[in-house]
Amino acid sequence: MTVETIFEYFPNLSEKQRNQFILLEELYKDWNQKINVVSRKDIDELYLRHVLHSLGIAKIQSFKPGSSVLDVGTGGGFPGIPLAILFPETQFTLVDSIGKKIKVVDEVVQGLGLDNVKTINKRVEEIPDKFDFIVSRAVAAMPTFVYWIKGKIKKESIHERKNGILYLKGGDLDEELKDYKTAEVFNLTDYFDNDFFATKKVVYLPLKYKG
Repeated sequence: MTVETIFEYFPNLSEKQRNQFILLEELYKDWNQKINVVSRKDIDELYLRHVLHSLGIAKIQSFKPGSSVLDVGTGGGFPGIPLAILFPETQFTLVDSIGKKIKVVDEVVQGLGLDNVKTINKRVEEIPDKFDFIVSRAVAAMPTFVYWIKGKIKKESIHERKNGILYLKGGDLDEELKDYKTAEVFNLTDYFDNDFFATKKVVYLPLKYKG
């Protein structure tokens, strides 16, 4: 799959955004040779397995200008970097506890000229800020993840959808989500026509406040 597929699914990109998505592959291939953060198989299918997969979140939720999004356990920068390209007026904070991964993310962010991305090399529990949405790609089971990000979601929503978690997960989630009655599950095959997404989903969990 090439970058053209990204353009087909997201036809309203500016020339700057298109150029950033094109440059993404070159930057990752270059940096991945120095510091391995993406498997070789995945780097060959970067636009499918990482970029388009990350952008699945954007099919569920658009982020408004001035809003803030936290990407927990960003690894090589997913889903945060593709989303930051797509929403240039939204502030993204990408956190990972592994320093070498954040180094690659920093270099890619710099290479793309993204001024709406901040990176933090810490555990998410150590971050004091609050965000409109928290995104991630299957770094833990939902109960563990909810525990990690406790107190990090803003109470006031500026989007139609309540602030909360947008989580990229795969497989059967019934057991994992059984205690979360408000969770909504979106199948990515409803948005992307590729077998890779057969079991891939976005889980939306609105933040529940105790009055």
